[in-house]
Amino acid sequence: MLLDFEVHRCTRRCAATDRVLDPGELCYSTLEVEGANIVRKDFSAAAWKAPGEQVFAWWKFRVPEAAVKKIKLAPNDVLLELFDQLGGCPDQSDLRYVLALLLVRRRVLRVELGGAGDASDACHALTVFCAKRDASYEVAIAMPGDDRIEQIQQELSSLLVADAA
Repeated sequence: MLLDFEVHRCTRRCAATDRVLDPGELCYSTLEVEGANIVRKDFSAAAWKAPGEQVFAWWKFRVPEAAVKKIKLAPNDVLLELFDQLGGCPDQSDLRYVLALLLVRRRVLRVELGGAGDASDACHALTVFCAKRDASYEVAIAMPGDDRIEQIQQELSSLLVADAA
């Protein structure tokens, strides 16, 4: 079973008060099903209450600063090539896992649910599918430790990011 739905960007307005959310402000977002649609609602911290029964996901975030410099990530083909190369590097499994999540977010890969042959495999590996290559991949679930997160960010930035023009 594949889950594929679009989550819209922050509305920058509080769903409860209709007040504009300021850059840097702490806010909450929810996802809920309304008919056949997934609807995102954003709330200021002051207007936030516990998520309602219809909410199936929620998170806390800060409204991005307007002056933040936008970055341009490498093309999907380059990301896929790096993903393939990292498949042969067991010592880079956490980097490959983070890259797989990035590719899922960019809709290059899709998570396959129930794809693992054994229920215990699902705890250790993520199965993803690439429609462009018509191929499935097993990715070890390797959450990077706090000490590795900064290294992975720097590594991906040096390999894949360029300033936007």
